[in-house]
Amino acid sequence: MNRIESGEPDEGAHTDFAARMSYGDYLQLPTLLSAQRPLSDTDDELLFIVIHQSTELWMKLALHELDLAIAALRDDRLPQALKNLARVGRIQAQMIQSWDVLSTMTPAEYNAFRGALGQSSGFQSWQNRRIEFLLGNKQAAMIEPHRHDAAISALLDAALRTPSLYDEAIALLARRGLAIDAALLQRDFCQAHASNDSVRAAWLRVYRDPDAYWDLYALAEKLVDVDDGFQQWRFRHMTTVKRIIGFKRGTGGTAGVGYLKRAVDTVLFPELWDLRTEL
Repeated sequence: MNRIESGEPDEGAHTDFAARMSYGDYLQLPTLLSAQRPLSDTDDELLFIVIHQSTELWMKLALHELDLAIAALRDDRLPQALKNLARVGRIQAQMIQSWDVLSTMTPAEYNAFRGALGQSSGFQSWQNRRIEFLLGNKQAAMIEPHRHDAAISALLDAALRTPSLYDEAIALLARRGLAIDAALLQRDFCQAHASNDSVRAAWLRVYRDPDAYWDLYALAEKLVDVDDGFQQWRFRHMTTVKRIIGFKRGTGGTAGVGYLKRAVDTVLFPELWDLRTEL
């Protein structure tokens, strides 16, 4: 049934699925493949829809893995967290590559159906916003576009208030006996993390003696992988938008490329980047 086990059916293979679950049944393919509903009669709108829908599916999986990683760090199950973060890195690679496909769209092709999009914009992706919050890029104002949906705004409010992935990593450093400012462990988690000298010193100690702190060293590098991956994703987003619409304003009212350029500069785990200069 699945892709891993797929191949040409042999003589004993089931071919009558009237009373059995098929591949399409398991994956809900009728529902999935009927969700692409272009609003124009242009050929290229389907590409636009498929890329964005598939990205939302990858985000759903990334959120699942990030939730598991955060819980694992909180429970001192570091090997499990490392596995989850490794998977997030592979998901990011797929998301980054998707921009290569979308960038085959020319300005004329996009402009042919852009008017049909109305005020809809990737800026309004609540899954992307929740990912940002779980990774520590917290901005309460970014929940406002979702206030019309009580369930989604509640999810985002919860992600805003609770410790991020990096907050849990810092708490783990403290539990391992590394000196972390006490106030940092009890801070207002609705605010984005700001670079902290005690955190930088703790990570620096880990990097200077990786044999003594091997699992923390591995965690640090996985965190850098995730941060690097999201910077790459944001950069490819910005360059793809610039390639297709130039410096026009976004459909959702954002500054378009200007807004995306600022997002590229966002660093999620600053101490892990800063310490490299001191090694």
